[in-house]
Amino acid sequence: MKILYRTLVVFVLMVSISCSKNSNEVVVYTSVDQIFSEPVLKDFEKETGIKVKAIYDTEETKSTGVLNRLIAEKDNPQCDVFWSGDPVRTIVLKNKGITVPYHSAVADDIDLIFKDPEYHWTGFSSRARVLIYNKDLLKGVDVPQSIFDLTNEKYKGKVALANPLFGTTTFHIAALFSVIGDKKAKQFLNDLKKNEVIVATSNGDVKKRVMNGEVACGLTDTDDAFEAVKEGANVGIVFLDQQGIGSLIMPNTVNLIVKSKHSANGQKLIDYLLSKETEAKLAISCAQMPLHKGVDTPKNVPSLDHIVPMKINYDQASQKLEEIQDYLKRWIDQ
Repeated sequence: MKILYRTLVVFVLMVSISCSKNSNEVVVYTSVDQIFSEPVLKDFEKETGIKVKAIYDTEETKSTGVLNRLIAEKDNPQCDVFWSGDPVRTIVLKNKGITVPYHSAVADDIDLIFKDPEYHWTGFSSRARVLIYNKDLLKGVDVPQSIFDLTNEKYKGKVALANPLFGTTTFHIAALFSVIGDKKAKQFLNDLKKNEVIVATSNGDVKKRVMNGEVACGLTDTDDAFEAVKEGANVGIVFLDQQGIGSLIMPNTVNLIVKSKHSANGQKLIDYLLSKETEAKLAISCAQMPLHKGVDTPKNVPSLDHIVPMKINYDQASQKLEEIQDYLKRWIDQ
């Protein structure tokens, strides 16, 4: 009996130690490029001692891979925190009951427009959708200033955009639908198709095609565009529609997953991501624009104070994203 008792005590202690070890971790899924997100997560790990287990999206299935995984795991969540490159997919998760509110005091000075009213998600470091163009192929008045200029015949076969079924391009298209309406947005996409737009595999692919002169210009994100400049490419960057609908601003978002196994550590990671220090790191590594005031940034990082933003409702854009999926699939196959 004593042997049985001792065995039971040892077993309980082993389980306790195992659980203790497992509790000192946090699981994060992210759609943000690994080259930029991983160093931040490693810093959090070093500074807190909390082990980070990260799942990253691939470039080709950006934002859809981890999103679909989170939806599939709804009844048995394996993730604690979702770090998204845009708000739209986070809102999809909220609407499916996969997120739980968390109000981080660290982000109290960030504008309310970048937060869910119920604190299911909070925005931080932002990117924008921009036009990147090859300066050897386009000069002066030939450089487009509006997204709608891209349907002009003089750009026929010379414009690239990433597959609109994935990543921030989906967000961009959904935002257009929500701002200008279905009819005008579909007409724009149909006109792009008639103008022989090149559908690239990713934003990075758009960047490479422009750098190599395969196309004259393309739509991408500021991080990819500024990376091209850093690499010494002879390219220019345009924030489109500054006299019209404005440029789409895309904050990162972070949220806590409902019934997560390490919610306390998840909250600590969220606070860390929402800090000024993290925004400063992302400004340096990938030219993201801080949402906090007073963050030191490199000279090449533009201020949101000098950009006319597209006025969108993120919830409406999220709803539109789901509504237009079948249309976008048909558009791709045309």
